[in-house]
Amino acid sequence: MKYKLLALALLLAGGAAAQNPYIALQGATETVEGIRISQPRTILAVDVTVECDRTLAGPYARYAQKFLGVRPSLADKTTWSIADARIALLDGATCLNATAPAEATTRVQSFAASEEEFARLQPDKLDMTTLSLEDAARAAAERIYSLRRHRLELITGEAGENVFGGGLSAALAEIDRQEQSYLELFLGKHIVSTSTRRYVVYPQSEKNQYIVCRFSPAAGLLPDSDLSGDIVLLQIEPSGTPAGAGLEAGPKESNVVQCRVADPSTCTVLCGGREYARTVLPVFEFGRTINVALPRRK
Repeated sequence: MKYKLLALALLLAGGAAAQNPYIALQGATETVEGIRISQPRTILAVDVTVECDRTLAGPYARYAQKFLGVRPSLADKTTWSIADARIALLDGATCLNATAPAEATTRVQSFAASEEEFARLQPDKLDMTTLSLEDAARAAAERIYSLRRHRLELITGEAGENVFGGGLSAALAEIDRQEQSYLELFLGKHIVSTSTRRYVVYPQSEKNQYIVCRFSPAAGLLPDSDLSGDIVLLQIEPSGTPAGAGLEAGPKESNVVQCRVADPSTCTVLCGGREYARTVLPVFEFGRTINVALPRRK
């Protein structure tokens, strides 16, 4: 008997390498390893990816049109949007087992340059002279045009006769870097970042909709209890067909084992009336328990 159960377990798993997510033994069974108690359940992982679009106004933004002829943003602005969402099965061990704590990290702040904010001592400050904001903006604009003239002279060969090969590439790259730092003083910084957060959902047989979290264009992802954001909803729609109809043992079969067959349910992630993910996954909670005939011993 125990060898038949072992053979059936391998058959359900499709071999020893991977477990079949659509069917599993249920209840207490005896195998060569001993008594095994199984209560199949489905755990879903909902990964929501958001994009943060930040605009930091430059300190000389109000003079950009006067000296550069362009109109930049005059105020800081941060907007969030949902970029993507994914739904997948989550292994029970992965969900429940504790992971190693994160290692200690050290961050040293740089006062010379930063990708997320302007340096406290701006790159156009070359001496101790204190200028008015407009005069400082005019000097920075003149520096931008000067860098562009020097770059053109290097490219056309009108200057830098001893600069060539790798030295020329390095000089042009440094001019580009300096021009970018000066332009940011007028046009500001535009920073786009993405992040993904995982939410774990335990489906229930009597429940088809789950509030995964909430989302706000001003604050990004929020806890499900924060009513200021829109609901990020996971909706599970069962297939409506009897699961495992072709595997169920006939009424005359006496040598059977109890199995739980998952339902191929359609899982959808919705927010603000828009669909972000849709996939079909096996959900045991919407399936049914059947008897499967054991293979006959020859």
